[in-house]
Amino acid sequence: MRYELQIVPSAQKEIAALPTSVRRRVDEHIRALADDPRPKGALPMKGKKKGLYRLRVGDYRIVYQVRDKVLVVVVVKVGHRGHVYR
Repeated sequence: MRYELQIVPSAQKEIAALPTSVRRRVDEHIRALADDPRPKGALPMKGKKKGLYRLRVGDYRIVYQVRDKVLVVVVVKVGHRGHVYR
């Protein structure tokens, strides 16, 4: 089953602000989430961010939510590992 991808507007701005080479890699990983929303390396988050997953792309992270009942992946944040968890 293929999941629909949704990117919140704030995450779209974060992606647009990334360096070009990083943006391409992040975009590839986001597109791959449509086929496999929980790929190897994707980890569930804990605490206040429970229910979200994070995916590592070099020094950057993609934070997203998987809605299995409606087959949707929602990207909520993208950024450098030192800033994305704040």
